[in-house]
Amino acid sequence: MSDSTLIPTSCRKKKKKSKSDKEKLQRAIQESGGGGENKKQRFTLFEKTDAEKKFEEAQRKRQMDRVSKAAAKSHKEKVSEFNNKLEQLSEHYDIPKVGPG
Repeated sequence: MSDSTLIPTSCRKKKKKSKSDKEKLQRAIQESGGGGENKKQRFTLFEKTDAEKKFEEAQRKRQMDRVSKAAAKSHKEKVSEFNNKLEQLSEHYDIPKVGPG
């Protein structure tokens, strides 16, 4: 058996990369055209379809409606409205009357 099978992976030491390895990587990147010019050619812009444009527009419109609703009332008005709503509710801890008497 080899030594690597006897030592758990958490205890093994990692090999450090030497300077020559880094230089080899840089050369390989330069040879393969690692400049910014090739990156621009790899990625192309896709035009959005009409359905996608309409969907985004509808989303934007809904979000603007939500924002305008939230900004319409002040905090004080929201709290008083909430308190009125709570007053209208029946008490949840009251024991309901069941049966005669």
